[in-house]
Order: sequence, then C-alpha cells, then structure tokens
Amino acid sequence: MDAFLKKAKNIQTVEEAKALLWEQIPSPLPATIKALELSLTAHDGQKRKSGEPYIVHPILVATITAAFSSDETMVQAALLHDVVEDTSFDIDDLKYEFGDDVAHMVEGLTKIVQIRDEELVPSGSDERLINSALSFRKMLIASIKDIRVLIIKLCDRLHNMLTLDALTIQKQKRIAEETLVVYAPIAHRLGISRLKNYLEDLSFYYIYPEDYKKIDEYIQSNSQNLQFKLNAFIQKVRDTMYKAGFIQEEFEIIGRVKHHYSIYLKMHRKGVSIEEILDLLAIRIIVKEPIDCYRVLGLLHITFTPLISRFKDYISVPKENGYKTIHTTLFNEEGIVEAQIRTVQMHRLAEYGVAAHWKYKDGGDGVKLDWIEGLQYQNESIEEFYELAKSDLFSEDITVFSPKGDYYTFPKGATALDFAYAIHSEVGATATDALVNKCKTSLLTILKNGDIVKIFKDDKIHLHCSWLDAVKTSKAQDGIRSHCRARIKESDTLSAYNMLATLFVQKSMRIKTLVKSIEHQDSIYKLPTQLDYYKDTIHKVAEYTGAKEVRFWELLKKGYKKPILKEVEHFKFFTNKPLDGVEFDYCCHPKVGDQIVAFYKDSKAIIHHKLCKKAYEKILSEESMIYVSWSISKLLRYRLIVSLQNQKGALANLLVKLSYLDLNVVSIELGIQSSERAEYCRIEVESSESKKSLLEGKISQKFKLVEIISLDDAYSK
Repeated sequence: MDAFLKKAKNIQTVEEAKALLWEQIPSPLPATIKALELSLTAHDGQKRKSGEPYIVHPILVATITAAFSSDETMVQAALLHDVVEDTSFDIDDLKYEFGDDVAHMVEGLTKIVQIRDEELVPSGSDERLINSALSFRKMLIASIKDIRVLIIKLCDRLHNMLTLDALTIQKQKRIAEETLVVYAPIAHRLGISRLKNYLEDLSFYYIYPEDYKKIDEYIQSNSQNLQFKLNAFIQKVRDTMYKAGFIQEEFEIIGRVKHHYSIYLKMHRKGVSIEEILDLLAIRIIVKEPIDCYRVLGLLHITFTPLISRFKDYISVPKENGYKTIHTTLFNEEGIVEAQIRTVQMHRLAEYGVAAHWKYKDGGDGVKLDWIEGLQYQNESIEEFYELAKSDLFSEDITVFSPKGDYYTFPKGATALDFAYAIHSEVGATATDALVNKCKTSLLTILKNGDIVKIFKDDKIHLHCSWLDAVKTSKAQDGIRSHCRARIKESDTLSAYNMLATLFVQKSMRIKTLVKSIEHQDSIYKLPTQLDYYKDTIHKVAEYTGAKEVRFWELLKKGYKKPILKEVEHFKFFTNKPLDGVEFDYCCHPKVGDQIVAFYKDSKAIIHHKLCKKAYEKILSEESMIYVSWSISKLLRYRLIVSLQNQKGALANLLVKLSYLDLNVVSIELGIQSSERAEYCRIEVESSESKKSLLEGKISQKFKLVEIISLDDAYSK
C-alpha cells in the first residue's frame, strides 16, 4: 500500500492515472469504463491548484477506493463524485446512465459540500471549529442512507492530503487539522485502520512538522537496529510455533514499527521522549482458524513473560466496528514487543474495515453501524454537537459486562452512569447506585476493562447537572444536558414570576395572570437571564390597560419604586429593594460563571446555584427573588499541572503555547513531582474563559494536561 500511495501522489497526467486505475481493476465492468468517459468529458479543461488536469483527482480517488474495496459501484461513484457539483451534469443524468445506486452515492457526496479554499479560516479560531463541525454533520447525515458515501469521502480526503503541497502553508495546516479531528476518527470507527493511519501521519506531518521530523529521523537513523530486533523476535516466535507443530503454510508473521502519529501520542500522553518508549515494535501473527489464535497465545505466554495489564481479547469480545484480534504485550530480552494474533479474515477486516464488505447496510460479519445513527444528537448548538461527536470518536475503548454477560464498549474513563445510559436513557435518568464487580458504589465510579456492572434505579428522575463533566459518552452527556435544560427552563419560568412578584409586591398567581394578559407567558423564562427583557416586561406592565388590571397599576404606582442596577461584590442586581449585602447558603458552591439565582431576605441577597435542590424548593415555594448576574470585570484564575519533558527549551515552548491560548501566566513552579521519568510543573494562569471544560479542551490539544482547577470560587472576595 505504501508503494501504491507513493505512486498515486506523484501522478500528474491523465494517462498515468488511468493506468494505475486499471492496475487495481484489471477487468472493469462496462459501467466503470462509461463512468470514466463521462467524467473525462465533464471535467474537460478544468485544472487543479497544482496546474494538473482536474480529472486526475477523481480518477485517483476512484483508484484509492478500488484499493480499499472490491465494490465497483463505489469506484463508479468516486469517478463521478465531483460531476454534479462542478459541471453541467445533474443527478437525473447520472440516474439515467448508471442507475439509482450510483446516483444516490454521488448525491450523498455532493451534499457534503467541501470547505473551499477561500472559506478557510485561521487555525484555532471558533469559526474553524464550526466549519469542521458542519462538514462533519453533513458527512454523517449523508452516510445514514449509505455507508459507502463515507468510505468514498475518506478516500477523497486521502488523495487531497497526498497532494497538499500545492497549497499555502496556512491552508495545508488548516486542512490537516480538519482531517485529524474529523476524518481519521471516522476511519477508525469504520475499522479501516490502514486509511486511519495514513490520514493521521499525513496530518501530523503538516500540523507538527518539527515533531514529525524528530520521530522520522530517529526511526530512519535506528531503522537497521530496530529491524534486527524485530527479525530476531519474529524468528523466536516462528521457531516456537514450528516446535508446537505449526507448519510454514499455516501462518504468517508481519513485523512493523509503530506509525509516526501513534508514537507521538504515546510520547505526549506519558510525557516521555521517543528513546523511553518501550513498545515501538509490534508483530502480527496471522493464522487460518480462530482456535489457532488461542493456541498461539498460549505458546507466546509460556515462552515469553506477558504484560497482563495490556492483554485484550477482541475475538471473544469484538469492538463495535467488528474488529477481532488478540492483543498481548511481551517482555523480550531486548525490550517489549506488542503481538497481535488474528485469522486471515480478521486481518482483512482490521485493515479495510467496513470497506471490505458487500453488505454495507447491516455491516456484515458483525460490523455494527448503529453508532452512526447514535451521532444524530438533539442539539441546536453545532459546537455542542461537535464536542459530543468527538467524545464518541476519539477514544481508547474498554469493554464492560452486564451480569448476564452482555458486553458494552465505552471510551476509557467512562463511568457506571455511562453504562446506565447505554442500557437505556430512562435507566440513566432514574439510576441511583451501581454494583461493580459485586461491590456497591456510586454512579460516577470510573469503569475498568472487564468490569461487571449492575445498575439500581427507582421511579424518580435523579438530576445532577454537575455530572455532565464526569460522563464520557455522548448518550449520557446528551441525556443529562436535555434534562438539565428542561429543569433550567422550568426554574427560570418560576423564578421570573417570583421576581416580578417581589418587584411589584404582589402574589405570584396575580403576576401570572398579568403576564398572560401581556402575552409574555411563552417567553417569560428569559427574564432571569436577560436584563433587557426584564425591563421590557416592566414597561409592558406599565402600558397595559386591560379592564381588570387598570386599577392594579394605578394603585401600584403610588408606592412603586423604579428598580436600579446595583453592583455588590461579584454580582450585579436589578431591584427596587434595599440591599445591604450578599450571603451564601451552605448547600451549594457556585463558581464564577455558574448559573445562579438570588433570594431576597432581610435586605440581603442569598445566592444559590440555579440547579441547587434547596434553591429549587425555595423557587417552588414562591420565596422573594431578585435579578442577579455575575459582575465579571476581571480575568478568571486557574491552576494547571502540566507534564513537561526535562530538556532544553521545553519551558520556553510551553510558555509560547500558553500565550497562543491568550493565557496570562501568574506564577510557575517547576519539578513538583516525578513519575515515569516525566517532570511536572504547576502553573497559575488568568483567562477570560469562564467554562473550565472548554479551556481544558483547548489546553489539552497543545500539551499533556494532568489537572486543571478553577481558583475563582464565589466565596473568595
């Protein structure tokens, strides 16, 4: 595959592209030849940025598609994938010439409108995130009808990545970033590991050229030594298998050095240099029958010492994408080697994933595609959609079991509450406790690979919106967020009536009647959070001349005081009541930026978190309330603990990256801890970002973040 892609990268003429296509499909169907001819006609005269004929691109996308799949209708769709978007031909023309199957795929590909060069925005901007998320959502929606659309799109992106040299450095980095966060994870979830690895390494090359160069130079300069070690280990394994009765024709052993981006991630996560990575080498042992995989596993564990914590059996418990392989890590005289054991059929599935199958609708051979439909989250916010999708796609998997033996796959770090939501959203909402390996524990217990989990529940919804940051799966996050939104809207609606009742010194029921009279009942929930809306509501009350309420307003005007904006400590209040100070109840601990409410008692404002249970009871009891918001005129302060390599220039590089994130460094303490040969430093920074989770996500993209703590508690003054 390496030689094939290198050849594809350097092709610039139509004849060379056609020759490579027919190498992949020696006996093409008449429809495939026809698709090529139509594409040649449609794109005649068009040029790419590099100056080569545009038709070279669809031909090579079709060629790459053919390399990953034997379905020629996909090849035809790949040849035609830009025809509708860029030429005078339409979907009906393609339907007439090639039938519904090809036409539907091309239509799906056309709906995934590419982000054009002129729309590319600076790396790291919010607009970049939104564009990527929109592109991502379009891909998923198009693939619901036919997963083959997604496979062709991934092959299209691979060819674009192979030919990025024709673009400016800024555009190269921008496209590479989108590839790494959108396309590579989808290839991973579809099980197409070859495609995923190429997309990751090409993206890595453009995003972090210096890091790529260091890893590449190390591998190149040590290639002979690494190969000797690999060959020696392979020979030991081969001799062991011969002694156990295997014959040469019954198995194949493939050795490899881990790909560049995989090495980079390992360095990044553990805070170590490439010299300190123990398992750079890996072998694959490919046998004929599944039972042979376990025979080989037994031989390896008897001959070499296994690292049991790294053992995973994906044959008995396959991944969601159908991946089946036994993973084990072995101690050898010269280091640690990862061994993967699989059959020929498992190997094809691992390399080509769903692209290796004809049965795309149901996945075939145990490939589950339900996760795609699961990504259709009910979120209005495109940023939230993207964050949920990333948590589903970017993950190291663990597998846990129900007491009956049903297994579930989760991202590493998932909790018992994630398990509850995986069973059913209603189970997640009503869950109370969990039993993990027969020990009763909380719903926020982090699960480990192989845990057996049982969920206890009752008939009530147990709402803990603070748990949103603890769960890892999109289903749990979406479920908690939906319940919390409903609770916040209810709380805001009731609070609005209480605030107006306090302002006008009236009963809440009379205020509800008045709000209905001025037709604000459907939007009144905005009042506690939107000051302009609050003022507008007061103005509407003053203007209202309904027969029953005229006398009410006339009587009210005599003792009514106009509300004013008052700033006390961290807060702004809009009220007509005397205000002598601010107090906090013991029940909740709002941080700066959290959603809050203020109750009015004895000329003081009592602050609660909006989702505090005690606050909710007070709201239902119609206690006096006043308008409150945070008065954030200062930057928020956070404490970071960061893994830092003990080498020249590491601290300077860290400070530069913090500067790019608009973080003001207040203090820094080096050498606070040492573990796994990694050094750690503690940094206090100031930021305008009030959401810790968003800031954490941005920082984690730049370097290894061990911990982040908000130092701006509502009690600090």
